[in-house]
Amino acid sequence: MVAEVIINRSAKKLNRTFDYNIPKELADFIIIGSKVLVPFGNSKTLQEGYVVGIKEKSEFEVKDIVKLEDNLTDFQIKLAKWMAKHYFCNVSDCIKLMQTPGTGRKENKVQDKTINGIYLKKDIEEIEFDIETGKIKSEKQKRILKFVKDNDGCTIPEIEMFTDTSRAIVNTLIKNDYLEIIEKTVRRDPLINKNVRKTNNLKLTQEQNIAYEFVANSISNNEFKEFLLYGVTGSGKTEVYLQLIKKVIDENKTAIVLVPEISLTPQMVDRFVSRFGKEEIAVLHSKLSIGERHDEWKKIKER
Repeated sequence: MVAEVIINRSAKKLNRTFDYNIPKELADFIIIGSKVLVPFGNSKTLQEGYVVGIKEKSEFEVKDIVKLEDNLTDFQIKLAKWMAKHYFCNVSDCIKLMQTPGTGRKENKVQDKTINGIYLKKDIEEIEFDIETGKIKSEKQKRILKFVKDNDGCTIPEIEMFTDTSRAIVNTLIKNDYLEIIEKTVRRDPLINKNVRKTNNLKLTQEQNIAYEFVANSISNNEFKEFLLYGVTGSGKTEVYLQLIKKVIDENKTAIVLVPEISLTPQMVDRFVSRFGKEEIAVLHSKLSIGERHDEWKKIKER
């Protein structure tokens, strides 16, 4: 079998497919949408490419695909081809938009962020028995054990700060099998410091309600249409958006909000966080670190 591969390069002359043989050991895994590594031209390094088609044979002498890296879906490849045609750009540029930030071969690879969490290693009943019988006498050890019991997965710096103890005492409890260190993955959250007061739906004015009902009917009927919500600044357009999005979410669907300029993002995020909560919102913009974009992308994908 032969794969038709788009090379991940921006040069216009490379905006076409190149044929590569699918080795037997990869035959069961290569699909349309696969991200692969292939030899290309005179380059000494392998190039990243995307499988956009599979056929029985090629009229050319072909090289082997060397490695399978990841898979997109057939739908994503079809969408990338449509975007490339519609917006007059390379297919590879459109495919890159569908990949998790920080996973491309030419990018700085982003790893999941991990921390060492502290957990109780023994049952709390056994620990309390050791305290009652005097096996654990140190007041600082008792404070640490109580803090970890109430704050599973806390870090050593947090223990030191909130219990007024030292790392050495924590290490003693680890050595004596009362505590253990477990590595856990944490999400880089650009909204972590957002503490916005919860708000509820406001009563719509007559004009707002007419606009809301007009769009809501199309949503309910699964009609895909464009609407222009016209109003001067401060006229209440955002409240209509918020209530329409609430309706969409209640129907187990999702929504994307595009903000026209990045300077408006903070105030818009505050409005949406106050209405829906941080866990329901993901934010993507150019001021995020590559790690934050990576984690926000994963949050969206896993919804």
